[in-house]
Amino acid sequence: MSGRVICLGEGLIDRLFGRPDPSENPLANWQDLPGGAPANVASALVKLGTPADFVGCLGPDAPGQRLIQTLQAAGVGCDAVQRHPSAPTRIVLVMRDAKGDRQFVGFHLPDPAGFADAHLQAEALDESLFAGATYLVMGTLGLAYPGTGAAMAQALTWAQQYGLTTIVDINWRPAFWPETAAASEDDSVPSAPAPSRSLAPQRILSFLDRVDLLKLSQEEAHWLFQTDDPLAILSRLPQLKAVLVTAGAQGCCYATPQGQGKLPAYSIESEDTTGAGDAFLAGFVHQLDSRGLESLQDPSAMEQILRYASAVGALTTMRPGAMAAQPRANEVEAFIYLNPLP
Repeated sequence: MSGRVICLGEGLIDRLFGRPDPSENPLANWQDLPGGAPANVASALVKLGTPADFVGCLGPDAPGQRLIQTLQAAGVGCDAVQRHPSAPTRIVLVMRDAKGDRQFVGFHLPDPAGFADAHLQAEALDESLFAGATYLVMGTLGLAYPGTGAAMAQALTWAQQYGLTTIVDINWRPAFWPETAAASEDDSVPSAPAPSRSLAPQRILSFLDRVDLLKLSQEEAHWLFQTDDPLAILSRLPQLKAVLVTAGAQGCCYATPQGQGKLPAYSIESEDTTGAGDAFLAGFVHQLDSRGLESLQDPSAMEQILRYASAVGALTTMRPGAMAAQPRANEVEAFIYLNPLP
């Protein structure tokens, strides 16, 4: 039987604006699509065949209800979702370039800390959920907010107590950190460094000292560790069982205490890259659960796991939206068969 995965953190709505077209105003049309990295991972896992629960805080509004309904329709457990009495569900504004690469440009309301996902309550978490799970997946955006940061710390403590494998995806988004937003709006001191340039890395690195696996993009690796070499990152955090570094069209690489490797990306035409990294992570966790943690020590198994994860990520870019574009297991298997990597 598959191990159960807890995906804890933000659930939100991606307001996806149209791709650039010289004849149209890209802001004239948009789609509101369910998203949020941990919620995306939970949805993708269930579609692949691994059971998952989403733990987060949503607003008492229609977007929050839509998120819950979308996750439940996919088969994600939502019993541990908290609803804030007044703070709204976050809506993220997402622009896309001609290649489908997305850029987060802000939120529909100005205060980054004013949304429900910033107020996950540690005291309202259900300890029994952790007693029955195998993996805990989190990002780092919640560390920007005292409430959700405390809930993440509690979740990590219970995960270690009950022997869960803990996985963190950096998912660095400066707009989520109030200090970054405040600094970027202060035109009177354009040369002053954003306070979170010291605050965010310190909080994130301290949190990473306690986790088992780390996934981050090439850009995030340079930002946080000043290198994209996974072996060098592993040397900074020697308790890690694996470091995964993704680089979009350039593929991905990894390091474990037993070795390292690199894999090219699938050559495809992307429609929208929103949620591709979350889908990649879901594919990795799904395969890790199927093969067992000992597969991390086998270079051949790691290559197969990463091929699968890359296929899940690639397929997710071929349609708009994060959850809406996620593939089923049979689609992934067919894609791998028809698109062998060199």
